Amino acid sequence: MARSLSSKASPQCAMPEAPGCAGAGIKRPDGRSRSGASTLRTLATHALSVCVIAVALAGCSGLDADETIGWSANQLYSKARESAEDGNWPAAVKYFEKLEARYPYGRFAQQAQLEVAYAHYKDNDPIAATADCDRFIRLHPNHPNVDYAYYLKGLVNYYQNRSLFAGLTNEDPAERDPKAAREAFDAFRELTRRFPESSYTPDALERMRHLVNALSQHEVTVARWYMRRGAYVAATNRAQSTIRTYPDTPAVEEALAIMTGAYDGLGITALRDDARRVLAQTYPSSRWLERGERLPFKSLWN
Repeated sequence: MARSLSSKASPQCAMPEAPGCAGAGIKRPDGRSRSGASTLRTLATHALSVCVIAVALAGCSGLDADETIGWSANQLYSKARESAEDGNWPAAVKYFEKLEARYPYGRFAQQAQLEVAYAHYKDNDPIAATADCDRFIRLHPNHPNVDYAYYLKGLVNYYQNRSLFAGLTNEDPAERDPKAAREAFDAFRELTRRFPESSYTPDALERMRHLVNALSQHEVTVARWYMRRGAYVAATNRAQSTIRTYPDTPAVEEALAIMTGAYDGLGITALRDDARRVLAQTYPSSRWLERGERLPFKSLWN
């Protein structure tokens, strides 16, 4: 079979100096034919290409080599902790994730699940950190450190909404999404409800008070923004939402004033007078009352 296949080719043309081949009989000064030199050059080029590819593959395999292959759970955890202490959070995440993947039922796995959440938080990845906390709470609802998972989830979302509490800017405040602040509040509230004796509860309560004030101020800031644009119905709705949702916050004073001004702008005098009366009874020294004596309430935000 081999002979019959080889007979289909032209064996003579495979030989550099065989008659009938291209370039046959044209000799180089060194006595070799031109076709023979071309073949040698081709072989040399192919050999060089093979060497280059081999070197490149060797280099790539060296880059992809996993130094942690064969490491114990203790080694991976120690390396992750070492990276965290050095502030190398991406490396810490990598080692914690390898630990959990290789030893999912070992004694280090649960701790790794909790600590990788903190590493993601420090690595400015709040989405991954929140997901890590939620997963730990779901998988280990009775774990001795589950209170920390609630606290860390609250902390991650608390700092995710810094722009909400940074004061006024030229942007539309209604476009700011307080979702993360609300999720932070919910996480802290669950912590304080389930674990009133937790060491994290006092700080969570303090942050909850700040969140409530910030969220109510956000609502009244949006209402104020609507007032300045003459959108009195929208301003009234936002002010009412502030009073209804956050009744014990300082923002309620301005919310009542905004309702008075919005009804004034709408020409609904009965509701305007009712809102002003509540404002006067609740905040008798309110600066809005003093200013409203000199100017129409609707103009106080212009």
